[in-house]
Amino acid sequence: MSQPAPDGPSRAASRPAAGPSILKMAAPLILSFGMRSLFTFVDSFYAATLGDEAVAVVSGLSMPFEFLMIAFWVGLSTGLTSNLSRAMGARQGARIDQLLAVSRRIVWCLVPLFTALGAVAYFGADHFGLPPNVVRPFAIYVGVLVGGSALSSFWSIIPDSVVKAHHDTRSTMWAGIWSNLINVGLNTLFLFAFHWGILGIALSTVLGRFGGLVYALRKAAQHEANRKASGLDISPALDPAPLRSILTLAIPSALTYSLMAFESTLVNWLLARRPDSTSSIAACGIYFRVLIFAMMPIMATAVAVLPYVARRFGEGDVESIRRGLRQASLAAVAYAVALVAPAAVLGGPHLARVLAKSPVTEGLTQGALLFCPLGCLASIPFLLCRPAFEGLQRGRPGLVMAVLRYLVLTVPCGFSGMAVARLVGRHEVYGLLAGLIVASATASLIFLIWMRRTLAQVEGRGGLAGYDRLLPAVAGNPGSGDLDA
Repeated sequence: MSQPAPDGPSRAASRPAAGPSILKMAAPLILSFGMRSLFTFVDSFYAATLGDEAVAVVSGLSMPFEFLMIAFWVGLSTGLTSNLSRAMGARQGARIDQLLAVSRRIVWCLVPLFTALGAVAYFGADHFGLPPNVVRPFAIYVGVLVGGSALSSFWSIIPDSVVKAHHDTRSTMWAGIWSNLINVGLNTLFLFAFHWGILGIALSTVLGRFGGLVYALRKAAQHEANRKASGLDISPALDPAPLRSILTLAIPSALTYSLMAFESTLVNWLLARRPDSTSSIAACGIYFRVLIFAMMPIMATAVAVLPYVARRFGEGDVESIRRGLRQASLAAVAYAVALVAPAAVLGGPHLARVLAKSPVTEGLTQGALLFCPLGCLASIPFLLCRPAFEGLQRGRPGLVMAVLRYLVLTVPCGFSGMAVARLVGRHEVYGLLAGLIVASATASLIFLIWMRRTLAQVEGRGGLAGYDRLLPAVAGNPGSGDLDA
């Protein structure tokens, strides 16, 4: 086991010069995330031309299935990208080929699994407890989206991970842009020229993702050809358990997003039992789409948190970690107050008119969008602390807090919010959203306290002492050190 690094001037003298601030690291990611998220509104805008049933399906009822796909996508991408990056840094060409071969086998397992899930959604839609008027559009949209995307989305994990491992985030951005541009063009053609309705919306999304896949494959092939031609892969080392190496990182990440799918399922289940279920589900679906878009700058900053914290942790610079998290948090709060709040108040009514078809849905949506600033504020510590813990080589806190947020708190807070809304004479949709915000705020507060105590403990061990204790585990010996303590 490595010995703790000495405290005092010798450690400070060996510390490298400060890198870019966390906000500077986040800036290009914010631009990329914002552009890609903006395109996701296309389906909602086009669904609004078909009626509230289509809006309810596209913006609300499909979300659990989409979150589930995202969970598997992000999980595998996280595990593969991390291991590829490490192998490239160590010049282990044979290990890179080994990881890519294993990832292909994983994708071959995921494709039939989600193809079958799409078939279940299509043929079993009438068994999901949905309002009768949305069963048919749900079957078409979710069946085509999930079944078709099983081919395009999951196969894109491999080239996307290769490109990111080569630090070519610009190509990652362009793959998403091409995918969404194709989606917009096909959406317009299928909906307004061919009049295919909700089938056209789902099909354009599936085909658009093939465009991004082709672009990513081309870029990944170029990077890999250059790597092999360079002759720099001098290490013949192999991973003794490549599948475990990928899944060790993939499973916690996938479980976190799967728990988000549970919350969406619960919301749809609660609202499906209301007399105005279609309008309620549509309004909540629009709210969640807008909230996710509003939170994109915060999510992009969270992506920058992990490498920022990891490097400062390795340098033993706990104070810079605190300063970076403080800067990110204050910037996120300022964004929510100065931009999201005025946009929700001033632009919410117009957006509701555009996205909602009936007056009832429009009215509910106007009120729901006013919760967006609070939703952003309540989520800030939760979003920023999870990657910060991962940067500290601790994976368990993120999963524990996801369980608390989405399993433990969602049900009682959601039910309580709806009960309070009934007592005060407000619509239950507003009570439900308020309850979910309380759940987020509670989890965020606990996460923030946990992070502060952890940083104090790391600093008490001398910063680098805690890092050196973990080096054997990071280097490939999972039996050394407690990563989740």
